[in-house]
Amino acid sequence: MKKTFDYIVVGGGSGGCVVASRLTEDPNVSVCVLEAGGGGQSSLVNIPAAVVAMVPTSVNNWAFETVAQGALAGRKGYQPRGKALGGSSAINAMIYVRGHQWDYDHWASLGNTGWAFKDVLPYFLLSEHNERIDNEWHGRGGPLWVSDLRSDNPFQQRFLDAALQTGLPLNDDFNGAEQEGVGIYQVTQKHGERCSAARAYLLPHTGVRSNLTVETNTQVQRILFEGTRAVGVEMLQRGRLHVLRAQREVILAAGAFQTPQLLMLSGVGPQAELQRHGIEVLLDLPGVGQNLQDHPDFVFVYKTHSLDAMGVSLAGGARLLKEVVRFRRERRGMLTSNFAEGGAFLKTRMALDKPDIQLHFVVAPVEDHARKWRLGHGFSCHVCLLRPRSRGAVTLASNDPQAAPLIDPAFFQDPQDLEDMVAAFKLTHQLMQAPALAGWITQDPYTAEIDTDERIRAILRLRTDSVYHPVGTCRMGVDALAVVDPNLRVHGLQGLRIVDASVMPTLIGGNTNAPTIMIAEKAADLIRGIQRVKTCLAPQDATITNNKNEAPYVVA
Repeated sequence: MKKTFDYIVVGGGSGGCVVASRLTEDPNVSVCVLEAGGGGQSSLVNIPAAVVAMVPTSVNNWAFETVAQGALAGRKGYQPRGKALGGSSAINAMIYVRGHQWDYDHWASLGNTGWAFKDVLPYFLLSEHNERIDNEWHGRGGPLWVSDLRSDNPFQQRFLDAALQTGLPLNDDFNGAEQEGVGIYQVTQKHGERCSAARAYLLPHTGVRSNLTVETNTQVQRILFEGTRAVGVEMLQRGRLHVLRAQREVILAAGAFQTPQLLMLSGVGPQAELQRHGIEVLLDLPGVGQNLQDHPDFVFVYKTHSLDAMGVSLAGGARLLKEVVRFRRERRGMLTSNFAEGGAFLKTRMALDKPDIQLHFVVAPVEDHARKWRLGHGFSCHVCLLRPRSRGAVTLASNDPQAAPLIDPAFFQDPQDLEDMVAAFKLTHQLMQAPALAGWITQDPYTAEIDTDERIRAILRLRTDSVYHPVGTCRMGVDALAVVDPNLRVHGLQGLRIVDASVMPTLIGGNTNAPTIMIAEKAADLIRGIQRVKTCLAPQDATITNNKNEAPYVVA
């Protein structure tokens, strides 16, 4: 194995795949990607509906748990994270959502020059190849395919009909001029198969570009420093320790949980936390691991007799066999489903200037992250709070690199988050009870008797958990608690950069995979000292405002 490279990328997830691909476009630059999981090329990854075999299990999945959540009746939450090339883009629901324009203008308002919506939109366009939409809001010719679903599930139309019956607007493009409304998600699929970040950016060049090295089943133990300069990594592969050196930079792309963990294991982080575990302090950087944000999420679950909804039954099994044949022949049908087919961005109060909740309408019954299955068929609807006030943290369980970090999202730590979710519950319940959906419900096992605010609060505490969007633990900024600067360089160190969702200062109003890919596209330019895109005025400018009825969007 070669031991020296220009750049070492720690983590083969969305950020790592993108930045490695773009850096190796220069044949004079050598890059090594280190991924703890496998190659991300199995049928379980490529067949969209096989997500149900990965999210609830440890297949291609770190399958983390949180610490006990005091505001959630002391329950531990579940945090699936991808463990394969492609990272969480190899196991997610493939939803392509960028967030609201305001989110990025807000980042810029915090001192992050170059991260306003007008700055980042060109990088979204650069990454995207939209199969259907060709306008100023979308890209054509990028590596990441974005397509309409091919599942042909009639519950899509029923969901839209329910929205109209409820008086909610429809939206054919959540990434266009307006985010608000109800619609069917576009997904990162190509011809009915998952288009993970690895399949889009990395795998086409593996074994082709001589300057690209990819090592799987390799876990980095710590970053190596000479003084305050990162010069390499110590890694464990097949039971043996190896040292690799980086002549230019070490790029951390291990995600919102493991990037701060690796920094702390390497002596970079809050001094007291490092000393508590007997780790020699290289740099007291108090923001490492702090500022964890995630979307708290509640799931409505309903039973139905319709075989259009997925589930477990003899008739459903017979239909599945037919769908397997159809997928093999056409790359269409049930196996192309991402399960979370319908979506919505809605306002719980008319006074708000942007949506504060998001829905994921699922054509299957979802209980405990699909870790519990019951006989029969059903459908579900997730509702999550887009910009929660609560802030959690990632800390160390020990100084053992093999130990999982301690993850505390602190859901509902701010009591206003719970009150906002009460409003979100009511609006979502109203939508689910519209005739177009209610007529298909045969049983409402959890929410049928929930008819008061106090009962809503109680069930929210009992059943709320993550919708898998952790960010912010190595946030970008210019203040004392920021971990990286607007060029994604770690404050106080040299030769070390972070390129993943941990750098987001605040949680964006939507799914986080597309924004992570955008961050990596921009990072490649920052690293190379070039600019492949021109800053542009968005087709419709966003305005930074804080409505008095909304969360203050504090960073601390």
